[in-house]
Amino acid sequence: MRVVIVGGGKVGYYTAKTLKEHGTEVKVIEKNLQTSMKIANELDVSVLSADGTTVEALAQAGTSKADVFIAVTGSDENNIVACELAKRRFNVKRVISRANNPKNVKIMKLLGADLAVCSTQVITNLIEMEVDSELKMLATLSGGEAGVVEVVIPNEFNSEGLSLSQIDLPKNCIIVAVVSYGNMIIPNGHTVLKPGDLLTAVVSHGSQKTFKKVFSKK
Repeated sequence: MRVVIVGGGKVGYYTAKTLKEHGTEVKVIEKNLQTSMKIANELDVSVLSADGTTVEALAQAGTSKADVFIAVTGSDENNIVACELAKRRFNVKRVISRANNPKNVKIMKLLGADLAVCSTQVITNLIEMEVDSELKMLATLSGGEAGVVEVVIPNEFNSEGLSLSQIDLPKNCIIVAVVSYGNMIIPNGHTVLKPGDLLTAVVSHGSQKTFKKVFSKK
């Protein structure tokens, strides 16, 4: 697999390092010459010291042959430009961008990024899910837009006695497993939850509050 990375800061450096260790062919584009030399010497990867927001630099780095393009500079504006060029000019199938400001995630996706990752948004969503929703986060999905969560069904909860097919679950929510009396089952529409059951579900960020209400105490 061939990957082109724009940005040789900490994120770009460790992304390149990890990919190289997994046998991926990596090309880094970094504007700062000293940073470029450091990456080339320490990681033994191909580095182009140039502006990754220009067609010339992307072409020289072989972006048209890349399987994945990653823009992780410290500037959202530069990441947006680089991703748009990679997607629309060089037809890269998988384009990933770093978003420093959560407000820029949407525009990045509109202009070429298949996935825009914002650490601030991921952390915020994690805190909201742990504190506000009283759900235990197991993993985040799609840059924090959804999460795999666990919740213990309380005594006398709102949907007690109802089968899953009878419960008005929120949109973008899938219950994937239930542990009842130590036994794990894959639930279906006939499954009836009981107090003490451990529920595992995939829930979108926007559906968390509704999900909480369904399995809260009366």
